[in-house]
Amino acid sequence: MKMPGIIGDVAAAFQFLTRLPLSHLTYTPNTLSRSAKFFPLVGLAVGSVAAALHHWLLPHLPVAVVALVVVLFSTLVTGGLHEDGLADAADGFGGGWSREQILEILKDSRIGSYGALAIVFSIGARVLLLSSFSSSKFAWYVISAHVLCRWSVLPLGHLLSAARKQASQGARLAQQISWASLLVGTLIAFGIVAYLLRMAAFGPIIAVSTVTLLSGIYYQRRIGGVTGDCFGATIQLAEISVYVCGVWQS
Repeated sequence: MKMPGIIGDVAAAFQFLTRLPLSHLTYTPNTLSRSAKFFPLVGLAVGSVAAALHHWLLPHLPVAVVALVVVLFSTLVTGGLHEDGLADAADGFGGGWSREQILEILKDSRIGSYGALAIVFSIGARVLLLSSFSSSKFAWYVISAHVLCRWSVLPLGHLLSAARKQASQGARLAQQISWASLLVGTLIAFGIVAYLLRMAAFGPIIAVSTVTLLSGIYYQRRIGGVTGDCFGATIQLAEISVYVCGVWQS
């Protein structure tokens, strides 16, 4: 089914980043890059539901259990897409010495020791950090984290080329994000976070920008570009960096 203009692009963003049943949408090669400017809106939706879960469950369950449920929800709603990227990137960059070795490992769907450790630390860090938030700050930081971490795809996709030339989801984003999409997505993401966190928004925005910049430099030096797994890894690291800022500023 073909959906008009902005509505179709927003739907495509949700189709790519979540497990929502939107597979009936018409998909063209440039749909993904065109819809990327709305990735922060996907984060807004996922973060809002996560915040609602926290609000409903907190009176009935221990804080750590609620934090675990929130992390489980965000993982299930995305189909573990970003966790898979983090695991593959950890295996590839941890176990490969040359560009060719890294790319070969990144293609392997099996999870190695580096990947397993990365997932354990990612889930553990998020649960621990989320459990440390006061109930008054939880919603604002969890929403901001999901918005900003998905924004990180935009500068990476604008600046870096595909490390692999074969057709893939990563290749459809690498150097395919236009200046206009980057600008619109940045205004959406930073606007939402500024509204939610007011003056405290400065820290998370700088943290995610730094994570995005440093990871992009690293990908470029090691493999000459990005893959889909690189996007997923940066998304995970960016989300954690926002939680660190929230706990630090508490």
